[in-house]
Amino acid sequence: MTAASIQVSEPPLVLYTLRRADDALILGHRLSEWCGHAPAMEEDMALANMGLDLIGQARELYIYAAKVEGKGNDEDKFAYLRDVRQYRNLLLVEQPNGDFARTMTRQFFYAVFADLYWRAMMMSRDATLAAIAAKAEKEFAYHVRHSSEWMIRLGDGTDESHRRVQIAADDLWAFTGEMFVVDDAERGLIDAGIAVDPASLRPRWLKTISEVLSEATLTIPQNDWMQKGGRIGHHTEHLGHLLSELQSLQRSFPGATW
Repeated sequence: MTAASIQVSEPPLVLYTLRRADDALILGHRLSEWCGHAPAMEEDMALANMGLDLIGQARELYIYAAKVEGKGNDEDKFAYLRDVRQYRNLLLVEQPNGDFARTMTRQFFYAVFADLYWRAMMMSRDATLAAIAAKAEKEFAYHVRHSSEWMIRLGDGTDESHRRVQIAADDLWAFTGEMFVVDDAERGLIDAGIAVDPASLRPRWLKTISEVLSEATLTIPQNDWMQKGGRIGHHTEHLGHLLSELQSLQRSFPGATW
C-alpha cells in the first residue's frame, strides 16, 4: 500500500506561501545531500546547518499555508504527499549539486535574493509572514556571507577552481530570472501590502552579484534568456528524482511517525 497524493486548494495567499516553502524545502534537501561528502568537516557542518535553516523555514511556511487553507493538510502532507507537478519551487533550487563549486554558485545566487526578499518581507502587513521573515533574514545574512566567501576563494584560487565556478555560473544563470517573475496570483498580494514585488529587488541583487563576481575574478554571464515554469509546476527532470527519495518513507508507510 502506498499513500495517495493529497489535493491542495491554492487561493493566492496559500499559493504564495507554498512557493516560498517549496523553495526552502527543496534547497534544504539538496544541501542535506552533502552531509558526509563535503570537502572538509567544517564545511560539512556548515552545509548541514544551512540546510536545517531552510527546513525550519519550510516548516513554518507549510504550517501557515495549512492554517490559511483550512482543508486538513499539515506540514508533513505538504512536504511528502504532493505530486511533482504540485510543487511550486524555483527551478534554480532543484538543480543537482554537481561539484562543490556548482553547489556554492547555486547557493550564492539564491541566498543573495532570499536575503533581500525576507528583509523586505519584514514589512508585510501579514503578521505571520513578517515574523517568519524576521527570522529567515538573519539566517540568510549568514548564507550570503558564507557563499560569497567561497565564490571569491574559488574564483580567485587555482586555475581549476576558477574554471569550475565560472562554468557553474554560466550554467545556472539562466535559472535566476525566475526569482523576479510576478504573476496575477501574486500581484493582488503585492498591491495589498502582503507580498513583495521581487522585480524591485533585482537591481540590488545584480549589484551584489556583480561585486562579488568581480572580486572573484569571474565574468558575469551575459545571457538574457531565462528558464521558468517552476512556480506553476513545470519542473526539470531533477525534481522527480529528488522527491522519490524525499517522499519514499511516507509513501511506502502511510502515516508513519517517529
